[in-house]
Amino acid sequence: MFLLGYDIGSSSVKASLVNAETGKCVSSAFFPKTEANIIAVNPGWAEQDPESWWENLKLATQAIMTESGVSAAEIKAIGISYQMHGLVCVDKDQHVLRPAIIWCDSRAVPYGQKAFETIGEERCLSHLLNSPGNFTASKLAWIKENEPAIYEQIYKIMLPGDYIAMKLSGEICTTVSGLSEGMFWDFKNNRVADFLMDYYGFDSSLIADIKPTFAEQGRVNAIAAKELGLKEGTPITYRAGDQPNNALSLNVFNPGEIASTAGTSGVVYGVNGEVNYDPQSRVNTFAHVNHTIDQTRLGVLLCINGTGILNSWVKRNIAPEGISYNEMNVLASKAPIGSAGISILPFGNGAERMLNNKEIGCSIRGLDFNAHGKHHIIRAAQEGIVFSFKYGIDIMEQMGIPVKMIHAGHANMFLSSIFRNTLAGVTGATIELYDTDGSVGAAKGAGIGAGIYKDNNEAFATLDKLDVIEPNMAKRQEYADAYAKWKYRLEKSMSK
Repeated sequence: MFLLGYDIGSSSVKASLVNAETGKCVSSAFFPKTEANIIAVNPGWAEQDPESWWENLKLATQAIMTESGVSAAEIKAIGISYQMHGLVCVDKDQHVLRPAIIWCDSRAVPYGQKAFETIGEERCLSHLLNSPGNFTASKLAWIKENEPAIYEQIYKIMLPGDYIAMKLSGEICTTVSGLSEGMFWDFKNNRVADFLMDYYGFDSSLIADIKPTFAEQGRVNAIAAKELGLKEGTPITYRAGDQPNNALSLNVFNPGEIASTAGTSGVVYGVNGEVNYDPQSRVNTFAHVNHTIDQTRLGVLLCINGTGILNSWVKRNIAPEGISYNEMNVLASKAPIGSAGISILPFGNGAERMLNNKEIGCSIRGLDFNAHGKHHIIRAAQEGIVFSFKYGIDIMEQMGIPVKMIHAGHANMFLSSIFRNTLAGVTGATIELYDTDGSVGAAKGAGIGAGIYKDNNEAFATLDKLDVIEPNMAKRQEYADAYAKWKYRLEKSMSK
């Protein structure tokens, strides 16, 4: 008995087959092998052809079925994880009307900001838990104003995961979690956000039918079965955006539990058990995978744009030529906690929502030409990234999310002992590292939705814990002092 998970990213589509009994992944594949194309007709635009997701999904499916030798009849459920906040528009015949406007497209920012100001900040935050911002609803408003002929043909709007489910089953549906990430969900009244729909002039018929996150959301139809080599009738039983799904993959379901990633950008995702929001809208809040009307489970998402991208920049421009990331970490370990007074503000990858959408740039503070070398700068970069996480975690704690345990995959910046130890030391949280990924998580989510697993604890009982990092209490003050200096320099920079 096997479970199939898909992860629809902006760089690739990954598929994984998981043995439901052992919980182990038996085969994975991703396509394309080079980063997927993003269409940028104008500055700040980012679009992809949804059909390219489907073509890459077919290739990935064929690869894992061939490699594993698993029979299509042995696959009992399918789960989908997807890039959040995208907009796919289809007509009555389920034909895509235009390229998808994906998460990193910024053209809708002024539409969301105007809605925030016109509707009222308090009303938006208390009902949507966010500013309408650059999310799916605002992207649809851009189409309505700038492409009216296309807008008139729209039968349903979808997120990327909804589109893939439609291609698999021929059915169009969505979830509360998905609607919340698009700014279409009213948490105060537990329904579609009519007031935002009315403001933008959207007809309620554009919203797809709503299904639970863990439930049958359609079955593979004859056309998809033939294209993919799957069995007709296989149920689709789970769907979630990539960040909620990453939390699920790490078995993060309950209030106070935290999931984190630190790739090109960095994310801290915490579960809140009460409806709450940041008055300054510096973090985003969406329905978590297990949120229901009767059980509040909200995912509070902190995103830092300049994490791994700063470390990569340091590797290319500061570190000795040809050095590996592991060798960089060894070199950085020669510098003390606090990098002998250097603080790096890691905000050189655009405006940061956590900083009230200010674009302050990356800067190095406290550099002494006579005292500092490459090892200090390399360490300061990693510490600066960690301290930006800590700054955001403080916001989350003000919202009632105590950060005591951080779950993360053993990848990217979490491969660095300096990064891990600094994060544990400055937050006081224990860090647990696991061997998992989004497509494997989606497969296990499908197992929960199909009733193969009775709950998340059974689904993730076999999750491989690779390492546990406890805070070094003897060095807690050193970390605190370094962070205090960094925070002072950040706030001084922001006040200019």
